[in-house]
Amino acid sequence: MSNSLVSIQIIPKTENGEDVIPYVDAAIEVIDAAGVKYEVHPLETTMEGELPELLVIVEKMNRKMEELGCPSVISQIKVLYKPDNVSMNELTEKYR
Repeated sequence: MSNSLVSIQIIPKTENGEDVIPYVDAAIEVIDAAGVKYEVHPLETTMEGELPELLVIVEKMNRKMEELGCPSVISQIKVLYKPDNVSMNELTEKYR
């Protein structure tokens, strides 16, 4: 069971104004390596899991941007916390 959904849009600042897509791809690789359920959408990626675990992933995503040479990163985050259980499917099934 999962108690949280965390959506993140990561906006890295690059050293020389390079295209950010490869950096965003690297951030999504961090999520994938964590093994949590996630969905990539055009403007953000949503993860499903336990809140502490998801927040650690957010931190790792930001650290990855630092490793890649980004001088700063904006992470826009939305959190849905529901202690009993929450899932992406539960919230979107009527649209599928």
